[in-house]
Amino acid sequence: MTRDLKALSGELTAMAAADHEMAVTGAANGEDPVEQLAWRRLTARHGDRLNEIMDEVGWPTAALVGEDAARAAWLVAQHADRQLDVQRRALRLLEEAVESGAAGARELAFLRDRTLVNEGREQVYGTQIAGVREDGSPIPWPCAEPERVDELRAGVGIEPFAEYVAKWS
Repeated sequence: MTRDLKALSGELTAMAAADHEMAVTGAANGEDPVEQLAWRRLTARHGDRLNEIMDEVGWPTAALVGEDAARAAWLVAQHADRQLDVQRRALRLLEEAVESGAAGARELAFLRDRTLVNEGREQVYGTQIAGVREDGSPIPWPCAEPERVDELRAGVGIEPFAEYVAKWS
């Protein structure tokens, strides 16, 4: 990995760490407007930077920036909820990377669902949760083919829906 790619890898990894640190505090879904605003600023800044990175290198694959940094790029794209142009672009580039064998279908499925939900459409794989009931059970966003969710999930390496939502309770 060249020096520039090492720096890019470190930058992406640092972005994911900052994202994780803020997510752990509950800033993204908390009731404190100051924390929510800080979360929005962070994800917007990261989305803008990911867009620049995609200008420079396309989708930052594991072969290019390393496994951790590639996962970090995916996380930044996932959380670019208020930047649909960035999410859609990341989705297109990640699709190309999956088609060429340079990225995994699992991450693509999560990003596809996230983008669909942000567009106000039904998700495919049932990866996106709208909220949590008082009893702790998750409320998934609607799925286009709910009867096929487990089959579709299996095709991209995601555990069955029941196992996935069991983690929430």
